[in-house]
Amino acid sequence: MIGNLGIFFLAAFFEIFGCFAFWLYFRLERTPLWLALGVISLVLFAYVLTKIDVENAGRVYAIYGGIYIVASLLWLVFIEKESFNRWDIIGASICILGASVIFLGNQKVG
Repeated sequence: MIGNLGIFFLAAFFEIFGCFAFWLYFRLERTPLWLALGVISLVLFAYVLTKIDVENAGRVYAIYGGIYIVASLLWLVFIEKESFNRWDIIGASICILGASVIFLGNQKVG
C-alpha cells in the first residue's frame, strides 16, 4: 500500500504541475515554455498512474480522486502560499476516507 500511495502522490504532482503550467500561461501570461512543460508533465502523470497496483482503471481513478484533492490542498499551501480552511480539511477528510474504503475494500486477501 505504501508504494501505491507514493505513486498516487507522484501522479498528483505531475497532474497539478501540468495544469498549473497552463494556468501560468493562460491566466498569468507567462512564456510559452510553460505550455511545453505542462504537456510533458501531463504525459508523465498519465504514465505514472498506470503503475498503480490495482486491477481496474476506474478504481484507480476513483481512489486517485481522493489523493488528488489532498495533493491540491498541499499545492495551495506550499506553492501558492495560501492557507486552507476548516472546510478544505473537512472536505479532504471525507474524500480520503472514501478513497480509502475503495482501496482497502478491494484488496485481495491471501
